[in-house]
Amino acid sequence: MMKKGLSSLFYSSPVGVMEIRGDRSYIYQITFLKEGVPPGRSDKSSPLLEQCRSQLDEYFAGARKSFDLPLLLQGTPFQKSVWEELAKIPYGKTLPYSEIADLIGKPKAVRAVGGANHSNPVSIIIPCHRVIGKNGSLTGYGGGLWRKQWLLEHEMAHIS
Repeated sequence: MMKKGLSSLFYSSPVGVMEIRGDRSYIYQITFLKEGVPPGRSDKSSPLLEQCRSQLDEYFAGARKSFDLPLLLQGTPFQKSVWEELAKIPYGKTLPYSEIADLIGKPKAVRAVGGANHSNPVSIIIPCHRVIGKNGSLTGYGGGLWRKQWLLEHEMAHIS
């Protein structure tokens, strides 16, 4: 059951169905669904969720490189510091987990950075798919490594 004022929109992307959750003021969560829209569930949208859908459409068309949406992120101060750094990674670029740890002033917290990355509540908007292993390998992605690879290849194909 959804909280009063909370809206949910199902978005069919090239990498699967995503659920966008928010209210009139903020986006709270964007997650990949494992098996499409659950039976009996339908959109309870809002203008902000429609704006998010539009920006995702532009991203997947290769026309949008960054997002301009109000986010309300629920997490620990450490997680939020990681997410702030993730948001700074430019379109089509990648950084290793260890560099994110260095940037937040916690060079020994590489595994914790991975955990915060995994807990990112707004996939694609905060580009956790742009974080890779120190050796350049694709490691860990809550949406599945195939999605991470697709998103990175998509961005590389649309760099101007």
